[in-house]
Amino acid sequence: MIGPKITFSLASLILCLLLTLSACRAPGGPNRVPATLTPTPSPTRTATPIPLAVSVNGKGITIPEFKAELARYQQAQTALGNTVSLEAARKAVSDEFIDTLLLEQGAAAKGYHVDDAALQSRVDSLVAQVGGLKTLSSWQTAHGYTDADFKSNLRRQMAAAHMRDQVAASVPATAEQIHVKQILLYDEKSAQQALGYLKAGRDFNELAAQYDPLAKGELGWLPRGYLPDPAIEAAAFALQAGKYSQIINTQAGYDILFVVARDPARPLSPDALLALQERALQDWLTQQRKASTILVAP
Repeated sequence: MIGPKITFSLASLILCLLLTLSACRAPGGPNRVPATLTPTPSPTRTATPIPLAVSVNGKGITIPEFKAELARYQQAQTALGNTVSLEAARKAVSDEFIDTLLLEQGAAAKGYHVDDAALQSRVDSLVAQVGGLKTLSSWQTAHGYTDADFKSNLRRQMAAAHMRDQVAASVPATAEQIHVKQILLYDEKSAQQALGYLKAGRDFNELAAQYDPLAKGELGWLPRGYLPDPAIEAAAFALQAGKYSQIINTQAGYDILFVVARDPARPLSPDALLALQERALQDWLTQQRKASTILVAP
């Protein structure tokens, strides 16, 4: 399961505990009028919309709950020794809320809803994890949450977690992969010299071990979408087995790649699978953001 970005205090346990407000219509009865008079229509009572700090497709986060979560985020960063500007903090909290709302709405669109039984089961599990209801209740009280607030927002996070799991499950367990080695140098002159050795017939494995005695230039089996540098990935996948690349200038230095072997359908390593799942989640969120109406109050 892909976990959320952990930024808030106790987020690994509760995820996001948010305060939910609702508008209520005042009760009213029919007007009593004399039978000989024509009744005057009563004015229509309309619930006053609650101002939202973050809105995704018409549903969102109220200003009070946004401010509360912003304060918790700032406190958590201070406790970690991090200095975060107000602007950066507001963006981090806004982005987290937007992602959660998009995931929740995605789950609902697929027919997934958290019923009361599932919610209570999750609450019971949390109670067991923290060592009792008293501990959990104390945390809620200390952070200004009622039991209803807690359950309402835990329901939201459960739906979001379900959608994250659905995105993760869509990533195949096998993929086209290449076994790659590299010679990585930190100045162009040395890289040109290494390339000259290769052109003169030096064995790549021998040369890689000379420049990198510890790892011997080994990068292992790599799928598409795993490497952080698109230029490196494109150059590597363009090579046939047994061939080396020209010098590639990257942020890390000057790279020469060598493809040892290729496999059209190799099982992904746990690390590679997790990386591709994370990328799939970010791609999904990016697409949903583009297709959604998102408003953030200044």
